Amino acid sequence: MNDRTILRNARRWVVKIGSALLTADGRGLDRESIGAWVAQVAKLLEQDIEVVMVSSGAVAEGMSRLGWCKRPASIHELQAAAAVGQMGLVQAYEFQFQQFNRHTAQVLLDHDDLSNRERYLNARNTLQTLIQMGVVPIINENDTVVTDEIRFGDNDTLAAMVANLIDADLLVILTDQDGLYDADPRTSPKAKLVSLGRAGDPALDKLAGEGSALGRGGMITKLRAARLAARSGANTVIVGGRSEQVLTRLADAENLGTLLLAEQAPIAARKQWLAGRLQVRGSLTLDEGACQMLREQGKSLLPVGVQSVVGDFHRGDLVRCVDPSGNEVARGLVNYSAAETRQIIGKSSDLIVGILGYCDNREVIHRDNLVLV
Repeated sequence: MNDRTILRNARRWVVKIGSALLTADGRGLDRESIGAWVAQVAKLLEQDIEVVMVSSGAVAEGMSRLGWCKRPASIHELQAAAAVGQMGLVQAYEFQFQQFNRHTAQVLLDHDDLSNRERYLNARNTLQTLIQMGVVPIINENDTVVTDEIRFGDNDTLAAMVANLIDADLLVILTDQDGLYDADPRTSPKAKLVSLGRAGDPALDKLAGEGSALGRGGMITKLRAARLAARSGANTVIVGGRSEQVLTRLADAENLGTLLLAEQAPIAARKQWLAGRLQVRGSLTLDEGACQMLREQGKSLLPVGVQSVVGDFHRGDLVRCVDPSGNEVARGLVNYSAAETRQIIGKSSDLIVGILGYCDNREVIHRDNLVLV
């Protein structure tokens, strides 16, 4: 249980950096620290580790630019500060990554983007494409337009949802604490760091509970994030972001912070999570060849293998795939609406653009969004 080689095998990371680390005592962004983290991410990329970053700090940077010394209570003023600060946040990351000849992409999301089926697919496909291109996505919550109160800890949840979205192996939450302790280290000199645990272990609740000093410091949101990430099989490390070369040391499986293990491997866990989160909106009848390709080779479902369509579904909906006898073979998220699918079934993927006038995807259902039953 003390073996951390699992970190050495993680090839896709989500790295979340909190406001407490990013801001320089109310003076806006700590650009020197950002540069240090970016240099570490650049080293990870050289090791063929894919990295997506979730960064707080927009509101704090906006307050600094606007000359505000006190955090406003008005939601609209907070949103305005986020809009102003987002410019500085993106510029800071872009400048630092350019030192390593790395391109970055700004991605603003909110929870609705990841709960709406079509927007979920759009976000997933865009992030997957950016990762394949070697671009580093810098993700933040779209604070400018969210209607819920902007509160500490939201980006912990967002980072976990991004880990679900992109099938990450590892979620790294950089914080101003060394990890999760068995007592409050500020008041208990004998407090010990919890080096290893299971994300779903209920015993951890007492260590990061709302009533504890650590809970007030945001540790409870990090534990919840670890549990959310674990739903799609991602392990989580909660670790002090100010530790020297923290990211590269984690990649070397060094015993830093608190490692919270997921219960299942990423692919199996994600597909289980995917299958259980949506209602079936229609069905596709497949020919025997397509059924065999899905069952035996784990391929995507192409339009040429679909014989008929039942239901009135939209892009991103969950549909049932059945064989010619009506037996269910798989379920998955469709890339085309029912009307569009009816036009392209039985056809080669090369003909989609000629039939529909566009081709967003060559597959009716991509294998990553397909669950065998």
